[in-house]
Amino acid sequence: MTDRKRRLLVVDDEPDFSNLVRRVGEDLGYEVTVCNRSAQFAQAYEKAEPDVIVLDIVMPEVEGIEIVQWLGQRGTNARVVVVTGYNPRYAETAKTIGAARGLSEIQTLTKPVRLASLRAALAPQGATRP
Repeated sequence: MTDRKRRLLVVDDEPDFSNLVRRVGEDLGYEVTVCNRSAQFAQAYEKAEPDVIVLDIVMPEVEGIEIVQWLGQRGTNARVVVVTGYNPRYAETAKTIGAARGLSEIQTLTKPVRLASLRAALAPQGATRP
């Protein structure tokens, strides 16, 4: 088995937030792919083969909850961090649906996201968290 860089996929229609997540991910050693259109998610997922996915719940075209369902059907092993700038219940609903679909590694964050919270959510598993 060869060593490969950890991979992060960011799915958010807000470029400013996507760029913030990209910078934090790169600082933590991730190879980062950003997808600003949820309709392009499946293709980006297949290409990136992510270890971690940061996913906005409320987006045009395809809702993040639908993507969580798709990830469950695929049996993804990626950790999923669902983010919303709306009612935090959206993120909790996504977490519940993901768990029902077999996704065990789901975290939720509410925008505006504190930098320390984002770094902790992206930190490699087993790493010391701030």
